[in-house]
Amino acid sequence: MKNYTITVNGNVYDVTVEEGAGGAASAPAPKAAPKKAPAAKKASAGAGSIKVEAGAAGKVVKVNANVGQAVKKGDAVVTIESMKMEIPMVAPSDGTVASIDCAVGDSVEAGAVLATLN
Repeated sequence: MKNYTITVNGNVYDVTVEEGAGGAASAPAPKAAPKKAPAAKKASAGAGSIKVEAGAAGKVVKVNANVGQAVKKGDAVVTIESMKMEIPMVAPSDGTVASIDCAVGDSVEAGAVLATLN
């Protein structure tokens, strides 16, 4: 028997999975009411006003820029993987990276703020 914490559409569930007949796993319905999802990461105090947002839901596979780095319009800031494709999330305009609001391995939803620029 294994315990997992699963987040679905912002709702967090504690799930216990038991091994069934034939080795197949079966996942019963959540035992308890959903817990509140942790608050989304807040942008740092020096966050900029230009947002770099995820164009699709996926997983962060690379952070291409660092805080304080100057970027040009179209430069990759963060790369996400979605549907087995790596998709660069690019700077919408010239600027300086003010904050990186994600980390490699994070799952992100479409529209999530990944970084900000000044």
